[in-house]
Amino acid sequence: MARDRKFRALFLLFYLVVALGATTVPLLAQEAPQPPAIAPAPGAPAAAAPAPAPPSPPKIDKGDNAWMLTSSALVLMMTIPGLFLFYGGLVRGKNALGTIMHSFIIVALISIQWVLWGYSLAFGPDKGGIIGSLAWLGLNGVGLDPNPDYAATIPHQTFMIYQAMFAIITPALITGAFAERVKFSTFLVFILLWATFIYDPLAHWVWGVKGWMREMGTLDFAGGTVVHISSGVSALAAALMFGKRVGYGQEAMPPHNLPFSVVGASMLWVGWFGFNAGSALAADGLATSAFVVTNTATAAAALSWMAMDWLFRGKPTVLGAASGAVAGLVAITPASGFVGPMASIIIGIGGGILCSTACNLKTKLGYDDSLDVVGVHGVGGTWGALATGLFASKAINAAGNNGLFFGNPGQLWVQLVAVVATWILAFVGTMIILAILKALMGLRVSEEEEVMGLDLSQHNEKGYSL
Repeated sequence: MARDRKFRALFLLFYLVVALGATTVPLLAQEAPQPPAIAPAPGAPAAAAPAPAPPSPPKIDKGDNAWMLTSSALVLMMTIPGLFLFYGGLVRGKNALGTIMHSFIIVALISIQWVLWGYSLAFGPDKGGIIGSLAWLGLNGVGLDPNPDYAATIPHQTFMIYQAMFAIITPALITGAFAERVKFSTFLVFILLWATFIYDPLAHWVWGVKGWMREMGTLDFAGGTVVHISSGVSALAAALMFGKRVGYGQEAMPPHNLPFSVVGASMLWVGWFGFNAGSALAADGLATSAFVVTNTATAAAALSWMAMDWLFRGKPTVLGAASGAVAGLVAITPASGFVGPMASIIIGIGGGILCSTACNLKTKLGYDDSLDVVGVHGVGGTWGALATGLFASKAINAAGNNGLFFGNPGQLWVQLVAVVATWILAFVGTMIILAILKALMGLRVSEEEEVMGLDLSQHNEKGYSL
């Protein structure tokens, strides 16, 4: 009964915070007052309307290009070494090297896939709002001049390589769901198929010119649907298809190196500024706003997850604080270019509470998501996408839209449709891919190989020699 009262009190507090945000955030995000118009002096002749100037060709801005190349490197750092340290420290020592290898080799695999056909499918000339054509196959026509449809002040190849880093980290996130039991050969084929048939079409839906979600008005600044919901929901499908690890529920499976994981989470926090602020595609005020709210939401989520552990586990855990930071980064991602600092605090608190609760429910629901990809990315991305529909404000980004708390309830409906469609595509698509691979190749290593550990059974190496 005491625990139930704590849950009720905590969620009452959460909903009070959201309700408070509904009344306070509009006051904090009002547009700056505009200077009054100056009327012409009495009797002065009216000025002739100037002739329209011919449109100037797109011109590369060196500052924007430098920022976007830096952001690309920051996002790459999120995968290697950020994610592989975070995940690598959470598994048992006998699987550390194999887990690190997953993230490392995805960088190589998707870098080639993206150049050959992935970028064209995701951002190439539209085919019915569903997919890009293969007109840009092998980067044909993707040169060093800007493409105004996507970014008018940086080379088209800069935009392409920046988006490549998103395409790399998204399937890498899924690997936490089947860590410690996947066959490496099956893993490679799965990643290639998933990137081609799930990630690339979804990126086109949301970000591609004439993609149907983009045309509908979906707000996803840096990947709440494209990256986090897709990876989190696909992780749920993978956990169900792979089944539980040998000994799961009967023996302890604690992280073998928490300092690794905290260092990895810290690198994710730093690299995420390239992820979110870089999505402004320019070194401008919107990038600054996204940078500020990203840091603020992350801090709020780290504190709220830590508080959850303190309240329900009796101690403020280091892993809880690190996981909370990642949850906050996930939750603010779709909203980062559309909300102000006060809204980001509410989004961060919600991310910490909801993701912590989802991870704690995992064992009761009976699936083995090894590294809590579903609870952090699936739940956090869903909350962030819906929160964008609550707190988005055109005062922050005139190219976006207002959310429910700014007088536009329709935006919340648009976000909900996008969330549901992403869930369906990711879950059903992943189940189909894995069912085919299970029949053709098998998904898991043998029980003997799993007990031995993936480092030896899959790579004939040891992460540690003691």
